[in-house]
Amino acid sequence: MLIAAPRSRRGFFLLKPAPLPHNAHHSHFDSEKRHNKIKHMGEKDMRKTVLVQAIACALIGGAAHAAVKVEDKTFNTAASMLAYTEFELSGEPLAEALGLDLDVLDANRADEPTPFDFAAGIESYEYSEEAMYALNYQSGMGPHLVNGPQNLARGGTLADLGKRVLAMAEAVGFPADEVPQGMYPLSLPYASANPEFAQGVNTTPVNGDQLTIKTAKGTEKSVKTQVPAYFRDYTTLRWSGSDNLLNPAAVGGILLKEVMWSQDFLGGMHVAESDEEVEAASSTMDQDGKHKLGVSAADGFNGMMLTEQSIDKLAILQGQLGFDGKQLGARISPQYDPAKGVVYFPHQVKVTETSKNDVGAIGKLAVVDGSAQLRDAWMLLWPLSEFYAFSDQRSANTNQNPAFHAVFDGAPFAAAPAVNQGSDAAKLVAGQDAFSLAQNLSNLTFKNLAALHFDAKAGTLVDSWQAGKQGNHVTTFDAAYSLVALQIFQRAQDALPVGYAAGDNGELNLKTAQGQQALVLVRKQADFILAQLKGKNGLVHNGLTLGGQPDAGQSIEAQFAAIRGLTAAFLATSDAKYRSAARELFIATDKAFFNPKAGTWLAGKQGEYSPWTQAAISGALRSAMLNLRNEGAEKAPELELAQLTQRYVSWFRGTVNGGMQMAEWIGDSGENVIEGAGHDTDEDGVPQVTAAGGKHGTAMVMAGKAVVSEK
Repeated sequence: MLIAAPRSRRGFFLLKPAPLPHNAHHSHFDSEKRHNKIKHMGEKDMRKTVLVQAIACALIGGAAHAAVKVEDKTFNTAASMLAYTEFELSGEPLAEALGLDLDVLDANRADEPTPFDFAAGIESYEYSEEAMYALNYQSGMGPHLVNGPQNLARGGTLADLGKRVLAMAEAVGFPADEVPQGMYPLSLPYASANPEFAQGVNTTPVNGDQLTIKTAKGTEKSVKTQVPAYFRDYTTLRWSGSDNLLNPAAVGGILLKEVMWSQDFLGGMHVAESDEEVEAASSTMDQDGKHKLGVSAADGFNGMMLTEQSIDKLAILQGQLGFDGKQLGARISPQYDPAKGVVYFPHQVKVTETSKNDVGAIGKLAVVDGSAQLRDAWMLLWPLSEFYAFSDQRSANTNQNPAFHAVFDGAPFAAAPAVNQGSDAAKLVAGQDAFSLAQNLSNLTFKNLAALHFDAKAGTLVDSWQAGKQGNHVTTFDAAYSLVALQIFQRAQDALPVGYAAGDNGELNLKTAQGQQALVLVRKQADFILAQLKGKNGLVHNGLTLGGQPDAGQSIEAQFAAIRGLTAAFLATSDAKYRSAARELFIATDKAFFNPKAGTWLAGKQGEYSPWTQAAISGALRSAMLNLRNEGAEKAPELELAQLTQRYVSWFRGTVNGGMQMAEWIGDSGENVIEGAGHDTDEDGVPQVTAAGGKHGTAMVMAGKAVVSEK
């Protein structure tokens, strides 16, 4: 893919230079890991005793054997952010659901308490978080927040954005002088970019500390670390260039990352004086002079920034990207009816970027590809549904987290108008507040999924729609992941838990009309996968042309996506046939593709992996561990928890650490800059950003394509 030439981008110098903390071994904004707060995922009868099996497996090996050759470093926003969302869910939440006490994890103690716990609870989780910051705060690959719709409404200047950031910092009790310098917060990102740095990175040592570390190779030593300038000043971390295309799937991908972390960061409150996390007893607790929003000051500030960026995306979608087939900016209303005129988000929109406030702004927009794509639809529906639940202010939802209510009660984020808190769909209005935007856009996206992509006669979602004509091809990956998006949409509509708790039953079920419609689609799509896409060998085909034969290929990513989707169908409907089908497909996939010499799944001795592949594998492995593993009389070796955790370690270490994760940040994933040492100080195979290739280094993100083979 062609990447545009680098542009000159000044940093976001909002405040005076921030002092580095004495011990700077934390994430952005000096964020510390939070423990013992993640809700169970999946079955409620989960017991800590299952961890015994995970420990047993971890002790018998799981060494990585794969060889990874990166063929394309291009950062694909949609694919990578989907993968990183699956990595997040397969990180701390998975490890804790399997019984791990997160307090025992230490990023500087590799493979403790077990290789699985460390790979999931530290590496998978932290790579996911840091990649989001690389794109959202450092890359410069999109229009700057200062030129977005929210700040424009405030006056449109850097000073206006500065005041806003100060207000958000105050709401969570975060010291304003600790906001990193050189931030470049995006309103929304472009579809793809070159993640190599455009200039020399400022590695000047600023501070240091004494640590005792244990590396991935088992080496234990006391070291003196250095904290480089780029850790707290992102000015030199801009990327080399992007395609300047707006793509709904890419917008959805980063929106999904933002809202998943925002729910995590803002899901509780903390004592202002001690920074101790507490459960929110009421939505006004932050007004008592003792408590602040967010589970900690640092995490709360991240939640503020990410939510601000999310709202900008929704405002741009609603105000500028609606397409009626002729022009952009078509009106989107809560009473939208596709039968009276279709409005949707086109597949590709070219941005002619202009400079305002010395940073990027959206100039001219031109539709390059005016089709509606299923991948765009489900990749928007999932995060829009998460954001709907996060910002939900419906009076009927008596089970909303008080901490979330406090975020959207007027300060720091606007509350929804009273009519949008009611249940009369005819009275809903379009608005610029978080919940009104999510309400309006999720409604449009769901209705378009059904109207533009669902072939009622065949009983399946098809890939594309353009100019009134529905396509006739079904791609298994997208049909399967549509089940995931529909499951989350239904849960959000019916006030069931989403986010990390999307497998729980919840205490309330509103059984809304749209929620029930989503469940009908889930059943029909899942049944189509089983009846039409599954081959005689027990594996699914990559796709199907309606009225014709299935596609010849049976890729690894199609199998794992189908496992993920069928598990979502089981969780949505409680129909055991979908669980049985997912189990059968996992067993068939593992038998057909797992290569012991490579420690991962390959069609033969080598295969091509992309972030789509990594997303599906991560999601399917988590589904298997939480929902498909053997119970009672079930004895399949492929679905024993011990084997699943061993597969997880060998796959992750071999393919992710083995090359697809091109670099890692300093701190929470165990990497440190050590005086007199090299650029992979935790010896896990993933270099620091300054040693990750390219003239000046590469951001901590995933490669676009790699060939994985036996070593």
